[in-house]
Amino acid sequence: MDEALPERARAAVAEGPGTTRLRDLPLPRPGADEGLLRVEATGVCPTDWERYLRGCGGVILGHETVGRVTALGERAAARWGVAVGDRIAVEEFLPCGTCRPCRRGDYRLCRAAGDGGGTPHPGYGRTPVASRPGLYGGFSDYLYLHPRSVVHPVGDTVDPRAATLFAPLSSGIRWVVRQARLRAGDTVVVLGTGRQGLGCVLAAHEAGAGTVIAVGPAARWQHLHLAKHLGAAHVVFRDEEAAVDGVRELTGGRGADIVVHLTPEPGTVAEAVAMAADRATVVLAAPDEGRIPACLPEDFPYDTVVRRELRMVGAHGHDHRSVEPALDIIRSGRYPLHLLTTHHFPVAETDLALRTVAGHSGEHALHVSVGA
Repeated sequence: MDEALPERARAAVAEGPGTTRLRDLPLPRPGADEGLLRVEATGVCPTDWERYLRGCGGVILGHETVGRVTALGERAAARWGVAVGDRIAVEEFLPCGTCRPCRRGDYRLCRAAGDGGGTPHPGYGRTPVASRPGLYGGFSDYLYLHPRSVVHPVGDTVDPRAATLFAPLSSGIRWVVRQARLRAGDTVVVLGTGRQGLGCVLAAHEAGAGTVIAVGPAARWQHLHLAKHLGAAHVVFRDEEAAVDGVRELTGGRGADIVVHLTPEPGTVAEAVAMAADRATVVLAAPDEGRIPACLPEDFPYDTVVRRELRMVGAHGHDHRSVEPALDIIRSGRYPLHLLTTHHFPVAETDLALRTVAGHSGEHALHVSVGA
């Protein structure tokens, strides 16, 4: 049976730029194709901060959500293969399921699920509360499970805060393993050591990379130290030595087979190209919205890319083929992922959680979550 549900749900609604307001919203009773999730934890992504600063006009942010199913329609239960009481992870996408990208399994490219997309319900963390039933974001006590939701069983043994790492880890798996086509023994450089960079480090190590090198600023020494716990053989400080020279020295002058670019800092795309070996793959996946062009030089090394036959790959988001192995890794306990989950805030302190991710709270944070 569905658990006894309250009449209303508390949610942190992002309204004007840099402003959230705690509101009580009606809690819907789901129909046969729908469900409700009692939110346990939602990871705070840097894109949440970017959207928060721009102003959302009444949106519940948060799109990396883990929680317990509290109400579920019969057809939804059969379609998702879950039951009331199950702990699940919910992806941010609400794909149509019928367009060409969806039929290929590339539902992150679905126009209906895109940011600001082609339907009133483009996805979690970006659908206005005015779109009924309103609970389309993880910074809330409850999340509405739309019929088009993409969900994954998590299990009872996993800390829900650690389980929210499915998002950055699955991105790393997709970008490094599938898009960059990692082969056993490859040398991988990860340029940028935020949550997604650390996910790429772990994914490369797990998939059999010969050497993983993490590159980041000395100010983020905690991230670089943690990268070594997740599989990096070496770390290079960008502001204490020439990062390109450091990578070249560690690779015997050859460069890396795969370079993942994950930082919006100026000039870093040219650095990524210079770190790559001949015929290597450079993955462009800098995640911070609104600042990415700053990392592109006016004199982009086009000739170098051509002469050395480099493969440039754009990467964005994850899919079920990467989320499932990410959850398997989290469940396995093989990596000290608890070291990443540094901060957790209740829904009432969502504003502080967002500012902590942005480094505006005076505390250093690796992975921040909001929830019960």
